[in-house]
Amino acid sequence: MSGVTGPMSVDRVMALRSQILERNAALSRAQQAPAPAAPAESKPATFVDTFEDAFKSVNQAQAQAGALSEAYERGETIDIAKVMLARQQASVGFEATLQVRNKLLSAYKDIMSMPV
Repeated sequence: MSGVTGPMSVDRVMALRSQILERNAALSRAQQAPAPAAPAESKPATFVDTFEDAFKSVNQAQAQAGALSEAYERGETIDIAKVMLARQQASVGFEATLQVRNKLLSAYKDIMSMPV
């Protein structure tokens, strides 16, 4: 009996796994889709608003990664790849935010040391 062409071949299992992951991702996107908001006056985004949104996004990614890690550790049915991806996304977001903060501090110090 050949394992490659059988009803439970590795290729078939991997194809089923990818279909399940795609459907989970689609369901997650559908649940996280923002509800249409009432039209409001649009104001231009300020630097502070942009930076605040970035902080909130990083915080949300870290919270999601933490929740997925805890759920995996409790033994819930969660794909380890999803947990690791969420942790990496949170890590990259944090590092990027940290680098932006460092550049801002450096620019502030440069400006403060300029002669008037």
